[in-house]
Amino acid sequence: MADLLTEVKDRVLYLTLNRPDKLNAMSAEMMGALVDNLSRAATNPEIGAVVLTGAGRGFCSGGDIGGMRERNENANAGATQTIEDRVAGLRRGEEASLMLHEMAKVTIAAVNGPAAGAGLSLAMACDIRIASDAARFGTAFAKVGFSGDYGGTWSLTHLVGSAKARELYFLADVIGADEALRIGLANRVVPAASFKDEVHALASRIANGPTIAYGYMKANLNAALNHEFNELLDREAWGQTMTGRTEDHREAVKAFLEKRPPTFKGR
Repeated sequence: MADLLTEVKDRVLYLTLNRPDKLNAMSAEMMGALVDNLSRAATNPEIGAVVLTGAGRGFCSGGDIGGMRERNENANAGATQTIEDRVAGLRRGEEASLMLHEMAKVTIAAVNGPAAGAGLSLAMACDIRIASDAARFGTAFAKVGFSGDYGGTWSLTHLVGSAKARELYFLADVIGADEALRIGLANRVVPAASFKDEVHALASRIANGPTIAYGYMKANLNAALNHEFNELLDREAWGQTMTGRTEDHREAVKAFLEKRPPTFKGR
């Protein structure tokens, strides 16, 4: 069975990490498929939002520890990649985090269970994180002598602040869904019994909303992390002008005056 499952429902693309027997630990096939599907979704007008989740009881446990052991044993035997090849391969996989963060569509991590290491990094690269009350979060890297990848140090610092991010990385303690919500790592916590329904309700609401406006909003919010206020004013003026030329804007104004819900078409 494929390591990544895909489904489109109500303009929502569901990408499901699918190695449930290993808590959806990453594989080369999984990450290659994830990058490919995100790349296609980014330019597909039929996709209004993307949900990343995991099969079974976990979201993603990060790197495959068994694979790490095999790689280390091969290295000891002299059969190993060069450092340059290893870095290049890791960067190819890390493009998944970059696309989740930058693509002009709203991305949602549906954290149904444990999210650790690079799996947590993937969740943090998304715009919104909805956590089941069964979810658990941990950076995990310190436990296996790694420094971290997939953008997690950047994302966690911006989500919870430098002091808390350092604590979570250095100690690698696991926190529950309620604590993740309290510190700003999760946006919402919902009961496991209604998790899928609540995720879909939110995702389909976004996917059928003013998706062009969302794209400009996301670009502005990303820029706000690193740009000065005056630069944001310029970006907002441009985006506001461009979205004011869309069919969605005209429909929303008309619907407001007619006292009815708008029907957005993403154009």
